[in-house]
Amino acid sequence: MVLNYKEYGAGEPLIILHGFMGSLDNWHTLATQFGSSNHVFSLDQRNHGKSPHSDEHSIDLMVADLKLFIETKNLNIVSLIGHSMGGKVAMKFTLQYPNLVKRLVVVDIAPRQYQRGHDDVFEAIFAVDLHKIESRKQAEDMMLPFLADFGTRQFLLKNLERQDDGKYTWKMNLRTLHIDYHEIVKPIESDLPFLGPTLVVKGGNSRYISTQDEADFKQLFPNYQLQVIANAGHWVHAEAPKEFANAIENFLTKC
Repeated sequence: MVLNYKEYGAGEPLIILHGFMGSLDNWHTLATQFGSSNHVFSLDQRNHGKSPHSDEHSIDLMVADLKLFIETKNLNIVSLIGHSMGGKVAMKFTLQYPNLVKRLVVVDIAPRQYQRGHDDVFEAIFAVDLHKIESRKQAEDMMLPFLADFGTRQFLLKNLERQDDGKYTWKMNLRTLHIDYHEIVKPIESDLPFLGPTLVVKGGNSRYISTQDEADFKQLFPNYQLQVIANAGHWVHAEAPKEFANAIENFLTKC
């Protein structure tokens, strides 16, 4: 699948992979900053943003999409940043094609199997009647009974797009993401580890990475380092952008 993307700057190639129900737009400010010393490619993954929709969604398919992108751009070796779902794609790709990856950054996700964690999000989204709403505020009001967290509602509303006829639609492929949700919570496994430099960034208030996950990271990415950013949750790059950017830039320049 040919993915939508944006480019920033010049230098060594750096690819950014957003999380579930996100898009490349979530990374614009950081991608611009990283572009001061890298040639940054920020991607919309399949069924997200402006990339094509399909009837299938899985980590393996997104790995294949990334491989095609790298080949199409004639990139010999890249560094990867992946958040949440994007982090799983980045880990799987790196383990599958280690010769194509120079450095790996995994943001607030572990290689293990996860339980379902977005049922309330889907309920909130499905509660929005696209035929009736005339503003994002009306959509948010419909979501409120199902999703109390203001930040999450605002994050999701970035996917709401007004069409030429004035009606709203969701950018993401809700049907496929809902049906194939089980695919993105599967574990990342490999018989061989990635020996290159790996940075794992955890939000200090997030529960997505636990102390029990350290053994999995050590097995799959023995040359990894963990950095915890205080007072940040799962969207650590959005909640603590300065601290996050400093961590990434130090890693990219020193490793």
